[in-house]
Amino acid sequence: MSRKPALPVDAILPEILTSLQHTPNLVIEAPPGTGKTTRVPPAILGLVSGEVIVLEPRRIAARMAARRVAWELGEEVGGTVGYQVRFEERIGPRTRLRFVTEGILTRRLLTDPTLKGIDAVVLDEFHERHLDSDLALALLKRLQRARAEIRIVVMSATLDAAPIARYLGNCPVLRAEGKLFELSVRHLPYSPEPLHVQTRKAVELLNTGQHSGSILAFLPGIAEIRRTMRECETIARQTGLLVLPLHGDLSPAEQDRAVLPSGERKLILATNVAESSVTVEGVTAVIDSGLARIATYSPWTGLPTLQVGRISKASATQRAGRAGRTGPGQVMRLYSEEDYLLRPEHDTPEIARADLSQLLLSIRAMKIAHLDDLDWLEAPPTENVASAALLLDRIGANGGANGEMEQRLARFPLPARLSRILVEALDRGVGEDGCLAAAMLGLGARSEKNDLLAAMDLPQDYRSRQHTEQLLRIARPPKQTRHDDEALLLSVLAGFPDRVARRRIGNQVLLSTGISAEVAGETPPYEFMLAIDAEDRQENPLPLIRMTARIEPEWLLDLFPDRIQEKSSVVWNRSAERVEKVSALHYDKLVIDESRGAAPEAEAADLLAQKALDVGIDHFVDKETLEHFLARLTFAGFEPPDIPQTLRDLCLGLQSFSDLRDAAKNIIPVIEQKLNARLLNQIAPLVIRLKNGRQTKVHYEEGRPPWISSRLQDFFGMQETPRIGPDKTPLVIHLLAPNHRAVQTTTDLAGFWNRLYPQVRRELMRRYPRHAWPEMPQVPQDPKNK
Repeated sequence: MSRKPALPVDAILPEILTSLQHTPNLVIEAPPGTGKTTRVPPAILGLVSGEVIVLEPRRIAARMAARRVAWELGEEVGGTVGYQVRFEERIGPRTRLRFVTEGILTRRLLTDPTLKGIDAVVLDEFHERHLDSDLALALLKRLQRARAEIRIVVMSATLDAAPIARYLGNCPVLRAEGKLFELSVRHLPYSPEPLHVQTRKAVELLNTGQHSGSILAFLPGIAEIRRTMRECETIARQTGLLVLPLHGDLSPAEQDRAVLPSGERKLILATNVAESSVTVEGVTAVIDSGLARIATYSPWTGLPTLQVGRISKASATQRAGRAGRTGPGQVMRLYSEEDYLLRPEHDTPEIARADLSQLLLSIRAMKIAHLDDLDWLEAPPTENVASAALLLDRIGANGGANGEMEQRLARFPLPARLSRILVEALDRGVGEDGCLAAAMLGLGARSEKNDLLAAMDLPQDYRSRQHTEQLLRIARPPKQTRHDDEALLLSVLAGFPDRVARRRIGNQVLLSTGISAEVAGETPPYEFMLAIDAEDRQENPLPLIRMTARIEPEWLLDLFPDRIQEKSSVVWNRSAERVEKVSALHYDKLVIDESRGAAPEAEAADLLAQKALDVGIDHFVDKETLEHFLARLTFAGFEPPDIPQTLRDLCLGLQSFSDLRDAAKNIIPVIEQKLNARLLNQIAPLVIRLKNGRQTKVHYEEGRPPWISSRLQDFFGMQETPRIGPDKTPLVIHLLAPNHRAVQTTTDLAGFWNRLYPQVRRELMRRYPRHAWPEMPQVPQDPKNK
């Protein structure tokens, strides 16, 4: 028995059916509350002989729509009308109208590419532009080439219909007039207070205004919902409000409690699951935070993630419409009107901002060679496609073996990395553990443990158990008799081959991508690991790794020999002050093993000389000795030697500073070998012999004439100053007293004897009476008188 109250969309149902009789495609615009979700699909059912599939953006929307249509038909869900969502389905042998979530259709196309028995597909709330809905639309358009009779109907409340109509062959666009009651929209000024406090104050404002209906508050996520529930406890008791959460992680019974009539006045704290397709009975006021957790992906893991962002004007309109379905309503926006006016008209489609590896995996599993082979409503960005292709190639989903790997991975409702873990775990006999690991990582929940195996040993929450059980139903792994940690860790490596890391100091690690990161929590007890879950930080340049898994470097050699490179380099060991040859095995940009030994002679000499010149020649040669030698060469008129080149020559066959210090003791003889040493000794002798036979060293200093020093008595019998060099330069003579202190410096020995010696003699005779001080020192002395 039918129980259909009149709804605005009923007025255009005849036009819809007439249009679909003549053209297979149709776009329907209908404001919230017009009944498009519950009236259009069953109307189409009467037009076709096969099934009708309705794609809904969320599980709660699919379940509630199926329940409503079945009620209007006077049936139970599972009869003519059913639904199929993740973790739950109500489908019977007579079911011809199915409400499904978007990913369900994609997986159906994997096994049934012609959608046998399905005559129409309705894409509801298409304005949300989820990745799966864009993919579904492209695949359906492709299917129409083979099945021209299949109908495609696109519906939305806030849709720019013209581009979609053009995309679908300039198909008709039909509009239903809405019957929203009058809405009073109030924008609140900016407040620095936390969101849960702002929400509570908005509830108080509504109560002050004698509002008597239920209130629907849109918050970005579960954490904000929980904080707001605690914040509103007092006002709820005072005003008799029943505070209830509404989000996708609740059980169906908990969701029903929030949305179904109960006779009680409610404060429903919801995420954007209540934004479209769902009519929440009794709501006459909406509080809009203006925020939502928007689907994106982690650049680290490639796994889906949610980030808080500002909603578009279209989403704000959808939210406001929840308050005006059954009577005049109020809308309180927790952001200013200026803020609202600056927001984009529509949300950015997921295909333009999300990770595309799952989409590309589905395409490859369907044996479609390239994304360009599909006609997209909006083509995905080239760089995102390239990134997705790179990831799939790394995990082995690259079209090999006739696409078998892609088809195996695409069976699971998981990101590509996690599907790869599960497939590998099944192959290694640890499928049950693989299901748990994939479920945990897919949920992205924070664990108190930073090690995957340790986190898996902790008690699992309801969501984790639910996801694990679903994967077990799909995978059907053999019963495990024991845990095999190595097999499981090898499976995880198969999904994250590009996230290998090696611990350095403390919690710091170096990744195979070449960057450094830091592990959160306790220092891992292993050297090599996978960085499974990580995030960038604004306050710290090092990304933070929240989840790791142990690996062994030998596994990389066995599994990815094509990623291993052996590289040799000559390096400087600063602590040992020596040149070494380092032979290293690289996995991508990460060294996984290395050995050190003697470097090749030529390369060692070059690097040793470079380092020696960096620290300076003084590090190896006595500075005074070298300066003396160079000054001697200058005095003799010789070209100055190339000291750096000489040092390089010395480095041949050497490996360390220690070797070079020993060798550098001979640097002057080495230089002399390249010169005319005989001529040098003639022009600039190292020593000269005095009249009495004593030899004395000739000192050479840059910028000064050469000089000698000896006791004054050694010059007795000498009438002239000794001269050296091509110009017969007189030596500067330092005349020393018996105590070896200079009593006179002169270049004119004859003049000294005649003018100064008598005075010096008297002083020396007084101080050194035992020494002979002749009156005529320039006259050769009798040896007996010395």
